Amino acid sequence: MKELQHMTTDEVLALLDAGEDVNIIDIREDFEVAMGTIPQAVHIPMQEVPARLDEFDPETPYILICRSGNRTYHLGQYMAARGYTVINMLGGIIDWRGDIETRMEILED
Repeated sequence: MKELQHMTTDEVLALLDAGEDVNIIDIREDFEVAMGTIPQAVHIPMQEVPARLDEFDPETPYILICRSGNRTYHLGQYMAARGYTVINMLGGIIDWRGDIETRMEILED
C-alpha cells in the first residue's frame, strides 16, 4: 500500500512555473470546475474515479484538487490503498494563487 502524499498550492504552482510535467486531476463537480480551475487540470468528478481507475498509471504521480483539500484527502486515501501514487493539494482551489480558467462549456453539454 502506498501512502497519500501532500503538497501546498504554492508547491504545485512552483512545479508548474518550473515547467515540470505534472498530472493534475480536478475531482470537483461540473458546476465547480465551470467557475474556474487550473488550466493544466483534467476534470474527472470524484464519483467517477473508482470506475475509471484503469485510466490511471499506478507509477505516475497524480495531484488531486478539490475546493479545500477535504474530498481529495479521502479520494487520495482510497487510491493510495489501491497502489496509486497520489498527492493531495492542501487548501484546494480556494488557496490557489496561480492562473485559473473557466470551463463554462461543461455546463452546456
